Amino acid sequence: MAWDIVFYKTADERVPTDEFLDGCPLKVRAQFLAVLDAVAEAPPPKFSGGGRWEAMHGDMGGYYEVRTQGPKREQFRLFCILENAEPQELQRRGLPGPAIAVITGLRKPWMTTFDATDYAHVRALGEDHLKIVPRRIAP
Repeated sequence: MAWDIVFYKTADERVPTDEFLDGCPLKVRAQFLAVLDAVAEAPPPKFSGGGRWEAMHGDMGGYYEVRTQGPKREQFRLFCILENAEPQELQRRGLPGPAIAVITGLRKPWMTTFDATDYAHVRALGEDHLKIVPRRIAP
């Protein structure tokens, strides 16, 4: 069964993923959406990442990262949380079924790393997403 793809929405109605994707080159946006579609169809527990979909570790455990590269080898990332539970719990969360919740994205120059502040921002948005029932998601 394919999973849904949902975008987290903040309390002030912003959709960080949409804002991020709007600033990405068209090819990068298309690659992100293709990877998300492939992962959702697989579904995620069975998807072999191939470097484009990776489970994160350490402080970012529980998150998944969609990776792609843009012009001049710039690195683009989408950060996701898997929403998988019993049907009643998913319904309580406002989800029709299992879903990939896309939280936000970041970009960085090639051969650099995100710092603790970058990851803390992603985790803060993810924690906000998880504490709200039913989930705030973009239509």
